[in-house]
Amino acid sequence: MKVAITGANGFAGQNLTQYLQPYDSIKLIKVMRTIDPQQGNQVTLSSFINEAPLYDAIVHLAGKAHDLKNTAEEEAYFEVNYELTRKLFEQFLVSSANIFIYISSVKAIADLPSGALTESTSPAPATPYGRSKLKAENYLIDTVLPPGKKVYVLRPCMIHGPGNKGNLNLLAGIVKKGIPYPLGSFNNKRSFLSIENFCFTIREILFGNIQPGVYNLSDDEVLSTNELISLMGEVFAKPGKIWKINTKIIYLLAKLGDLLRLPLNSENLQKLTTNYMVSNQKIKAALNKPFPLTAREGLIHTLKSFI
Repeated sequence: MKVAITGANGFAGQNLTQYLQPYDSIKLIKVMRTIDPQQGNQVTLSSFINEAPLYDAIVHLAGKAHDLKNTAEEEAYFEVNYELTRKLFEQFLVSSANIFIYISSVKAIADLPSGALTESTSPAPATPYGRSKLKAENYLIDTVLPPGKKVYVLRPCMIHGPGNKGNLNLLAGIVKKGIPYPLGSFNNKRSFLSIENFCFTIREILFGNIQPGVYNLSDDEVLSTNELISLMGEVFAKPGKIWKINTKIIYLLAKLGDLLRLPLNSENLQKLTTNYMVSNQKIKAALNKPFPLTAREGLIHTLKSFI
């Protein structure tokens, strides 16, 4: 099977490439904006769209990631996350390939969900990133497919693993420095997704009998931020310090942060303390087998890479 992977030089793309390489039955085609002359089996994104080589499946990972600083223009998200997806999909429709796997995001459904997100949750994305992902999803789902072609839309929650950069690294840095976590009074629950479980799911789609459709991706268990801090303390052999300050005081400090433009403001407080739970029941039923790692095992593997 020839599998084309867009965004092969990104975090998820690099891990997926390494995960699939050992399989003799798979030949990978890395689709990238620029080519590294020292690496083989590569094509540029533009040439792939216009005159793609023969392939059997495409895993579309390339996209514009969520801008935490909110500095990106809305058009930039739609140009990459929607228009690029549309062009790749149109090429797929006239190709000999039969599997198209689109990596969307749970942010296409909600930024601050009121309960656990399922595939039937009505989408209401609040950011350009989420809206552009949802538009691409709708385009793929609404397109009438030629016989034999299958489309999978995967919505992962926060993916983590060795080499990952993001909020998990920042939180780990706080624990390693012995700085107390001051929001212990908020016992929120969050879903995570280890890169191992992510790659495992894609491999099962490529070689299994998974029905086409939309699937949320998350590990089996949810953890509170307090539990995550404690887990970090175990891994770093430096007990995480958790301060349970009265929530009314925290809210007042956040409002002060709004006025003084401090890191602890109402927006960041909401992100840090609200629940973000994602149900994986649909994909687990389709897989009909356990994930390689539990949520704790996956997080421990990631956290050990920070040492």
